[in-house]
Amino acid sequence: MQKIEAIIRDYKLEEVKDALTAVGIVGMTVTEVRGFGRQKGHKEIYRGAEYEVEFMPKLKIEVVVPADRTRDIIDAILRVARTGNTGDGKIFVTDLAEAIRIRTGETGKDAL
Repeated sequence: MQKIEAIIRDYKLEEVKDALTAVGIVGMTVTEVRGFGRQKGHKEIYRGAEYEVEFMPKLKIEVVVPADRTRDIIDAILRVARTGNTGDGKIFVTDLAEAIRIRTGETGKDAL
């Protein structure tokens, strides 16, 4: 099993959700996050004063999938989340040792 974490632009959530649903993902976790990288933030004006916003709002999507489905999931995210501009986000893939469904006690792929 592998855990895929994708940091994406907030307005891309529905497109990514639809793309993942189309490839068979039935559950995901979405978290509002803030961060910075090459995008470096931007300047805003509030009550006449200019200030630097370094941490940009993003969304983190997490899904756990059998290892043989990882490439399909990554491709679906890349297809719809990419704008070609700085700040599109990142995808991280990590190996998972175990998954357990609390309600039933099922483990491994059965817990997904």
